[in-house]
Amino acid sequence: MADNEHEIVERQVGKGFEARFDLDDAFSDGEDADYNLEFSSAAIRKHLAENPSWAGNHDRELEDDGETEYNSARDHDTSISTFCLDGSSNSYSETRSPSSSPPPLNAEEQPDEQQVPQDFSDITLSEEPNANGHSTSHEDTQEEDASAPRDTSPSRDTSYPVVHIDVSRSPPSRVMMSTGAESNGEDHQEDETVYPVSNVSSSYLPPPSHDIPPLPPSPSSPLPKSPTTPIVTSQRRQTYSAGPSAFQKVMSKTRPHFLPPKNRQEDQKHMADWQAMMKQSRAAEEKRRKALQERRSARELKIEQSMYKWEKEILSDWRVIYKNPNLRRLWWNGIPTKLRASMWQQAVGNALALSKDNYRNCFSRATRALSTGSFPAETLQTLEQDILSTLPSLHIFHPETGPLYQDIKDMLCAWVVSRADEGLGYVHGTAKIAGMILLNMKPQQGFIVMRNLLERHCMRSLYGSVAAKDDVEAYYRIFDTLLADCMPKIYFNFKQHQISPGAYLPDWLIPLFLDHLPFEACARLWDVLLLEGDSFLFRAALAVLAVLEPRLFFPDRQELLDLLRGENKAALEVAKREGRLLDGAKYDIYGVDEETLWERIDSMEDWWKESTWRRLTQRELPDL
Repeated sequence: MADNEHEIVERQVGKGFEARFDLDDAFSDGEDADYNLEFSSAAIRKHLAENPSWAGNHDRELEDDGETEYNSARDHDTSISTFCLDGSSNSYSETRSPSSSPPPLNAEEQPDEQQVPQDFSDITLSEEPNANGHSTSHEDTQEEDASAPRDTSPSRDTSYPVVHIDVSRSPPSRVMMSTGAESNGEDHQEDETVYPVSNVSSSYLPPPSHDIPPLPPSPSSPLPKSPTTPIVTSQRRQTYSAGPSAFQKVMSKTRPHFLPPKNRQEDQKHMADWQAMMKQSRAAEEKRRKALQERRSARELKIEQSMYKWEKEILSDWRVIYKNPNLRRLWWNGIPTKLRASMWQQAVGNALALSKDNYRNCFSRATRALSTGSFPAETLQTLEQDILSTLPSLHIFHPETGPLYQDIKDMLCAWVVSRADEGLGYVHGTAKIAGMILLNMKPQQGFIVMRNLLERHCMRSLYGSVAAKDDVEAYYRIFDTLLADCMPKIYFNFKQHQISPGAYLPDWLIPLFLDHLPFEACARLWDVLLLEGDSFLFRAALAVLAVLEPRLFFPDRQELLDLLRGENKAALEVAKREGRLLDGAKYDIYGVDEETLWERIDSMEDWWKESTWRRLTQRELPDL
């Protein structure tokens, strides 16, 4: 059988291998077949050796053995690229733009057929060839990358290279690679770059234009760190317009949201009326404050002018005020500041018959207890916390900057020691009384005044032990009777919400109103309290409720209790909006001041009778 007639495979330069089969041969049993087709790599190398002209001429000899390069290439991860034996590329490469083929190599540049790799499809993307066409190791690539600065600026979007394998060419130029984004126009076609691979046995391809990290040598090896490009996020600052928003322009401020909206003209008219009323209210409030300040200044001036009468008629014998109503009214108007220490000391008296050295003895005992550690630590902590809340607006009892801090602490420690013999401890609120006394006299005198003042029956019941609980309840019943007689509406409202005097009266009486009323009002109250005794405590408490009467008709019990504690949220918001200081008395937010309080006290002159007080105390406290 002739070669041209029976040759099954026709070799065409540039088209690879094209297999032509006869239909009868496909079903033959092979007995009459003179030629066996074999597609192994050895057979292909044999045909290439028999026809050297197919592959072109070359004279370049490779220094490295092909088997060594093949083994080194196999050590790295390889990507398999398939190709057709007829010379056409795969479907992926056909979609790419055609690349220009390099010129054929001469005979001197042809490598030996011994150096042709066993498998043309083993191609790695982990390393790249150097300028001479030889393979560079992974370590060399890392050294070059470390020495050369990286260009991290994004230039253009570039995909991974497309590998073209043409077995019809000579071994050095069978593998080609083209890079560049797939373009849709002529402007982008010139950006595509073709890299011819001169040595197939090296099995290395250059990376794309971006700095893409090489693949690791094995799947278990960690991926190399790629240069991190900072992600620039646009941090656009949100801008707000200075004027009202579109919703605020159409929102009605004079009608709740759950009611139908008003007409625009009606809403504007009501808004203007509201602003006019608020302006008038602020003007009236400012006028009231000025009038109050004028009355206070006039009263203080009147007290100073009465200094001569005080020194001449009262100072020599203070008991004369019980006989002379005019002098008693003069006392009620307020004691001059210069005479307050001596008048308080004489009005309180010394029913306990304490010596002048009593304070020194008690203080020395307290000092020894503090030095030895026998002074109760819990009592000392409670005492210091009570000092922190004593007249905070004056800043004279502050632990660090207050000039009277050490004096009030020593006085309270001595008072605790004096009560230790009776088994009584410290009561929260005593620091207020000690602070008020220290503002007017020395600690030695003030200690005697404080002990005698707190030994009065009502105060002793409030400051006493559990055994005095019955006496305290008796005083609560007395106050309830007076409240029902003086202000029946408030009394029935409290009864309806189950608010007893024990919910608010101890907070007033234990510190003698210093937590809730302004300092000037308390100073004048103390002048009369030390003179009149326990009865004036309840009269002053009724006057406080009279000032708060318009606010005491809340339908909720918790709101009533918050108001009595001085913690009403609405009043606090109004005070903050008006810029008032909230470090003073708790009832400052309700507008309770000295003049308003004394107006209520004076208004009880015709109603209040001392005989009523004595009758009630005899009924509730028969042993008194």
